[in-house]
Amino acid sequence: MGEGFAWGPEFAILDEWNETSGGLGAYFLQDQRVAHLIHEECPRRHVDVGSRLDGFIGNLAIFREVDVIDIRPQPTPVRNVTFHQLDLMEELPQEWVRCTDSLSCLHTIEHFGLGRYGDPIDATGHLKGLAQLKQMVAPGGRLYLSAPIGTQRVEFNAHRVFAASTLTGWFADGWEIEHFDVIDDDNRIHEAVAWRGAEIENHFGCRLGVGIVVARKNP
Repeated sequence: MGEGFAWGPEFAILDEWNETSGGLGAYFLQDQRVAHLIHEECPRRHVDVGSRLDGFIGNLAIFREVDVIDIRPQPTPVRNVTFHQLDLMEELPQEWVRCTDSLSCLHTIEHFGLGRYGDPIDATGHLKGLAQLKQMVAPGGRLYLSAPIGTQRVEFNAHRVFAASTLTGWFADGWEIEHFDVIDDDNRIHEAVAWRGAEIENHFGCRLGVGIVVARKNP
C-alpha cells in the first residue's frame, strides 16, 4: 500500500462510510453550553464538583484556571486544573464555605448517596450534596447545575432522575434562576426555556433528558 510501508495485520472497518464526523450527545451539548456561559461571565474564581475531566473541565481549562473537587483520586496533572479530593457528603471544610463566585456541578448530583463511586448509601445524599454546593457559593455568585430530568425515579445504583420542577424548586429561596436549559431525549438543546410554564410539569417532554440550571445567589 505504498513504498516504505510494511503490510500489518488485517484491520478492516467497513461500516463507517455514512457516519457523521462525531457524536454530539447530551454531554457534549451540556459541556459546551456551560463552558460558553462561564467564558462570558469571566468569574474571579471557578470551582467544579464532579464534572467530567475529559469533557467539561477540559473545555474550561483551555481558557482559565479551575479548581476541581471529586470524591475520586486524579493522579494525572492537567494544565490549569488544581485537583482536590473531597467527599461533599461529609461536613464542608471551612475553607470551602463561600469560597467562589462561580461553581459548576454537571451530571453529578444524581449520584450522591448511591454508592457508585465509593460514597456511603444515603437516600438523601443528593440533598446533602446540594446543601454543600449552595454553601460554597459566595453571595452574588452563580451555580451551574445539571442533572437528568424526567419522571422522578431512582435507577439504582446508576443515578436518580429528577422532575424538572424539582430542579427549579431547589432555588426557590435565596436564589434567582437566570437560565434553565433543556437537552431533550433526541439530544437537542433548548436554551432559556420558559421554566415557569406548563411544560415543566411533563419535564419538557423528556423521559431521560438533561436540565441545566444557572442560578445566582442573592447578595
